[in-house]
Amino acid sequence: MTTDRQVIPQLGNDDLRLKIREAYLADETQVLKQLIEQADLSDQIRTDISSRAAEYVRTIRQSSLPSMMENFLAEYGLSTREGVALMCLAEALLRVPDAYTIDELIEDKISHGNWGQHLGHSGSPLVNASTWALLLTGKLMAADDEGKMLFTLQGLVKRLGEPVVRKAVAQSMKELGRHFVLGTSIEKAIVRARQLEARAYTYSYDMLGEAARTEADARRYHLAYSDAITALSAASKQSDIRNNPGISVKLSALHPRYEVGQHRDVMDQLVARTASLAMLARSANMGFNIDAEEADRLDISLDVIEQVLSNPALGNWDGFGVVVQAFSKCAPQVIDWLYALAQKLDRKIMVRLVKGAYWDTEIKRAQVLGLSDYPVFTRKTNTDICYLTCCKKLLGMTDRIYPQFATHNAYSVVAVLKLAETLNIDYQRFEFQRLHGMGEALHDYVVSHQNARCRIYAPVGEHQDLLAYLVRRLLENGANSSFVNQIVDTSISPEDIARDPVAIWKSYCGSVSNPGIPLPANIYGEHRRNSQGWDVTDISTIQNISEKRRLFQQHQWKASPTMATDIVNAENYPVFNPSNPADQVGEVTQASSSDVEWAVEQAQQAFGTWQSTSVEKRAEILCKIADLYEAHAEELFALLAREAGKNWLDAVGEVREAVDFAR
Repeated sequence: MTTDRQVIPQLGNDDLRLKIREAYLADETQVLKQLIEQADLSDQIRTDISSRAAEYVRTIRQSSLPSMMENFLAEYGLSTREGVALMCLAEALLRVPDAYTIDELIEDKISHGNWGQHLGHSGSPLVNASTWALLLTGKLMAADDEGKMLFTLQGLVKRLGEPVVRKAVAQSMKELGRHFVLGTSIEKAIVRARQLEARAYTYSYDMLGEAARTEADARRYHLAYSDAITALSAASKQSDIRNNPGISVKLSALHPRYEVGQHRDVMDQLVARTASLAMLARSANMGFNIDAEEADRLDISLDVIEQVLSNPALGNWDGFGVVVQAFSKCAPQVIDWLYALAQKLDRKIMVRLVKGAYWDTEIKRAQVLGLSDYPVFTRKTNTDICYLTCCKKLLGMTDRIYPQFATHNAYSVVAVLKLAETLNIDYQRFEFQRLHGMGEALHDYVVSHQNARCRIYAPVGEHQDLLAYLVRRLLENGANSSFVNQIVDTSISPEDIARDPVAIWKSYCGSVSNPGIPLPANIYGEHRRNSQGWDVTDISTIQNISEKRRLFQQHQWKASPTMATDIVNAENYPVFNPSNPADQVGEVTQASSSDVEWAVEQAQQAFGTWQSTSVEKRAEILCKIADLYEAHAEELFALLAREAGKNWLDAVGEVREAVDFAR
């Protein structure tokens, strides 16, 4: 959306969509109270879930070996200096342009870590192999006062050169990557999947890659999805779609401008592309899931989902699915909307409930934009409560929804089973999901002892496409509060791992949100308020600004020197909209040389008055200016658009910058 001539998108405006928008940035304390009321779980049920989950943890620890990923996180969690260094390295390698920069990066991130303390400590030989590569890298860059081994390694790099360093790091990441990717191609992944399919597991395949940046990217991803569905059709032999493989699709991979501002093009192009893939999946009788993405894309995603699902060609097919993220405050409302849509279209759909990805990005985005609140919960426990509430909601909707509970957490798994028992829901009417290479022991136990369904979310692609996915997984599971991290840490008791999130919430003593994460308005502390933000991806905000800006569509502004005397022999110049030359914005009265001389004289006198004004009073005046900018922001947005051709985002940024300077 660039100017007032741009058509304002009219996204879905039914009551349930409005409730989703209301919950988008809702107060976290109020949201949690509502969630706990909706869950309506007795103390006895919650106690039973915790006790049973603790038994699961004991059983898993005693009867199985941790996966390679669990071992890795135990060694290199984000609570360790080395884990943070690896995280920074992996994330930064996504953008490293050349070998020289890689060498500098490795020296910065790797050489200062104490890698030796991790060598041979893990129960996984692959983790130890990765540690050796990192130890080698670190020692190659270290100071030469650490003994004979150090001198030997430094001599090695002198003989072999810097490429050895890059090779060591690359090999470490590649070893880790092999345990995250099911196959470098869909054909190889299908073959590798047969081993666990023989043990009653099913798969959902994810083609590695991030958002499309160009139309060529979007066409390439569309072709990759099409080829994958075609290849999977041969493996979709069961009449019951739940027993066949599925595929997960990222809408951002199918359109390079997947954003609210491009709503018309998105609805024209992205809906058609998504529908073509869905129809291909329907013909193969396999599942087709729309992956969840950033919060600012939720509204337009729901528009796309509704349009695709409404296609008559997809009737009598139960394979269309949507992913819902429980860390989002509006997750329950999204589930209600999906259920209502299924009822309206007389369809059955799948809903995959996940905890959520890119939490740190959502937090930082809200802070940068100066939003009124966060779209996600600021405590992990709060997300767990939302997940629990959404689980109960989904289990009560199995007439229209096939729930898919994606989790590696024993408490969440047991909660689903317990809720199903209390609601008299057969275990075959839902499924659990886990990531390839993670949560293996927990789900093996559930499949073998509870006869529950389980699907494995498996990435497919070349190793060069792995890093972004790997970073995401490490961020989600590398924290010491993560179940995947805690399951191998025997210093943490099973009871602590399986604590009831509602009980934890009650222990907050009134501090429901994380006190270490202040609201976006307060990120600079108590002495300076952050400038107010306007989210131009939020349709409610867009419509509100549009209504207020409409008052100034024909307004004529007049700019002239501010003087105590009359302006003599002044010339007036018209000002036109650069994006619409027929639109006169107003006129400017130019100052004469005598006007300027008078103004300079007055300014010199005024400066003396300002200089003698107390700091407190000057600060009060500047803050008042900032407040007035915000109070008249919509008029300023309209002026910036018409006079300078500013788009919405630039107009908001200009006002906020002025406010920040004043404060």
